[in-house]
Parts: sequence; C-alpha cells; structure tokens
Amino acid sequence: MSMTFKLNQRRQESKSPPIITYANNEGDQTAPSGKFRDTVVISMNQLTSNQQKVAIETHGCKLNQADSQALAREFSAAGFQVVGLHEQVDIFVLNSCTVTHVADRKARHSLRSARRKNPDATIVATGCYAERNPTELMEISEIDIVMGNGSKRAIVQRLVDSLELPIVPCATGEDIDVIPLSLNRNRAMVKIQEGCDQVCAYCIVPKVRGREKSVPVATIIEQITAYQDAGFHEVVLTGTQLGSYGFDLEGESIASLIRHVLNRTRISRIRVSSLQPQDITSDLLELWDNPRMCPHFHLPLQSGSDNILSQMRRRYTASQYSQSVDAIRNRVQDVAITADVIVGFPGETDDDFEHTFRVCQHSEFADIHVFPYSTRPGTSAAYLPDSVASEVKNARSSSLLQWAEIAAKLFREQHIGTTRSVLWEKRVNGGDGQSWTGLTDNYLRVTTVSSENLGNEITQAHLFELDGKTLRADTKLA
Repeated sequence: MSMTFKLNQRRQESKSPPIITYANNEGDQTAPSGKFRDTVVISMNQLTSNQQKVAIETHGCKLNQADSQALAREFSAAGFQVVGLHEQVDIFVLNSCTVTHVADRKARHSLRSARRKNPDATIVATGCYAERNPTELMEISEIDIVMGNGSKRAIVQRLVDSLELPIVPCATGEDIDVIPLSLNRNRAMVKIQEGCDQVCAYCIVPKVRGREKSVPVATIIEQITAYQDAGFHEVVLTGTQLGSYGFDLEGESIASLIRHVLNRTRISRIRVSSLQPQDITSDLLELWDNPRMCPHFHLPLQSGSDNILSQMRRRYTASQYSQSVDAIRNRVQDVAITADVIVGFPGETDDDFEHTFRVCQHSEFADIHVFPYSTRPGTSAAYLPDSVASEVKNARSSSLLQWAEIAAKLFREQHIGTTRSVLWEKRVNGGDGQSWTGLTDNYLRVTTVSSENLGNEITQAHLFELDGKTLRADTKLA
C-alpha cells in the first residue's frame, strides 16, 4: 500500500517544523511485516534535549492496552517523558478502537479534547480507527499525524525525525528499567499473537489487525521476565484470537505457551484475556490447577441461537458453547465467566433472542457486555437483509442487561464470607487516604481500609460485605 500524507497547515503558519500526517501503511519498511519488536527496556539516562512530555490514551481491547504499553516503553527508551493524561503534554497519542460507530465517535471526541487541552501539542491518531479509515481522521484539523496499526511501530521514530529532536543515547547497561508501574496500572498486558482469520460476519477486526501471527515463545518469556523484575505481579496474555496461538510455530499452542510461562517465569498471576468456546479442551483446563492461573474466563457468546451463530459465521453451536461453560465450571473452582453478546443481528427473531437469554441463564455469567448490533461498512453482515428495528434492539438489550445485573450481584454475594487473593491497585479517593481498591484473582472489585501502603501488593483478603458493585474486604482477618 502506498503512503499518503499531508502537511499540517497550522504548524506551517506557526513556523514550527512541518508535521507529516501518515495514513494506513502496512508496507512500511521501518516495521517489517510479520515481525514483532523485541522487548524494549528503558533508560532514564537516555534523554532528548528538551525532555518532551507524552501522554497515551487507549480505547478498546486489552490488545490495544498491550500496544500502548509497548509504545510507552519505546517513547521512554527514546528519551521522552511518558506522563498521565491529566498533565499538559507536548505529544498526545490516541490508540483508537473502531469496533462500533460509538468507538469512532469517542475517538474523535478524545482527539479534539486533547487539542483544546494542549493547543501546541502534536496530536497523533493510531490504532484500529486509523487503520480502517485514515482519510476520515486526516480531515480533522486538530490531528497532526495518523498512523494505522501497520505503522504503529514507527511512531516514535517518525516523531523524532519530524520534530528534529536530538537524542542523547545512554551507555549500554546503564540504569535499565521498564516503564514505571504508576503509568501502567499494576498488571502488564503481554501480546502473544495478533490478527484474526475467523472473519465473523459482523467484525471489522480482521481488516484492521490483519492475518494471524504468533509472537515467538522466547520473546514472550523475555517480556514477562522483564515485567516481573520491574515489580509487576500480574500479566494478561492478550491477542486477537488467542486460541490460534502457535499455528505458525512448530509444536506450539496456547496450552504449551502457558506451560512455558508457568515453568520459565516467576510472575505471581497469569490471566488469559479471552478464549473462544472451541478453544476449551481438557488439556488447556488442567493448567488452571496451578494457583498462579487466574480463575477468570472471558468467553464470547454473541448469540445463543444456532441460526444467528451460523449467519454470524461463528464456529460453534449454542450447545457447544454451554458444554464449554460446563467444562470450565467442573474443572476450575470459583471461576468467573464473562461474555459478549450481540442483540439485534440482522434476521434475529424473538425466538432467537429467547435462545440467547436461555444460554445466558444457563451460563450464570459473572458479567456480560451487551452490544446492540450496528452495521459496520466493510463487513459481510452490512449486506444482510432483515434489519432489526432500533426499538426492538434497545428493548432486547435492556432486558438482557437487567438480567445481567442480577446475575452479577448473585455472583458477588456468593463470595461474601470467603477469602481471596487480591492485587491492590491504588488508593480510593477519600478523606482518610487509607482506602484501597483492587481485583481478586477471579476479577471481583474489592475495597479495604488499611494504614499500610498496599499499592501493587498481593494479599489475602476476607470478603465480608457487598457495597453496590464492590465487595468490602478485611486484610487483617484473612
């Protein structure tokens, strides 16, 4: 694909160095196709002459979060100062999502807000929206640079080149570290694969993430080791289609990769971001016998109707989905199972929706994300007849969400009186400064009161009361 670009007129008029806006560029020679960056380490002694501040905002999935963490490492390695979104910055990067029209609208709003807050900053749009429709973003005057997923790995170098920023390299091995914990929450997203060959009828992701590619095992182990040495206690294995991991690596699979991580790292917690029903096997589930594996499965359902699943080109039936849920529950104690559901897919009848409702009830989800179907140009579903009226989609969504709220409350209540492992993330806003919030291994939101500094610590906590959607805990009684 050829590169398209424009000069930012606002910056030309201010006599600043011209900023080139790059469009989607999968053929970028600075980011070889099919290869993944090595683990990037950070030196606090490697500085640009003016220590430019960079903020990175991330929308969408955990794979985007992994990409943003990698981008933050690269900025820091090049001498930029990566800061939080609340600070005034010289460079603002949005790593966008494009799964729905709502995601696109949110991206445009964030980019314009960033310009208002940082009138002299360089505004960069990247991610899936930039990959799907760079031309649309290039027409927004507030944006300086647009680079799709295929060019994401070249962002830092392009900024260094276009802004003519000198870099003072550090001596080899001098003060090497990874990005500070405070900028990356308390868990690290580790990308193990990218791309999807499933081509579900409603999904734009294969267009913006490309074909499936696995990250080599050695690279993943190196990244996790770097995170554990930096003080992280949890990694989340992320990707577009995790169950396909290893198809392009001899003798590897998602199960073998997890075994490698368990055997070759010391990280306290390993969480798997999302699996498909057809990925669930006894060989895979036996790995959750290890207490380092978080008992949390995100298992997209999308529909409980075989007719709609077929129209969606999903690779399982409603019965097979329920069997996967049952297999997980029978093997993994206290497991939280979460899901995605699409309502109002073209041709969905009341009977189809009722089937979906029954599968949800059988599955007893800890939480679900409900998406009213919206047409996505570039997908085969966009050409399907029998659209469902908006009021019908909204009614079905509301009905399912009401049930989901009850199911989630029941799941939380079942844990009152139990003791669970909690990774404490941060202080909760409050006058005493002694309230903390964290997540259990099975993804329950928990708070506690403690005079100790619990930040980024894993402790046992006794869950004693439900307060809204949060469980209150006592670390002293655990």
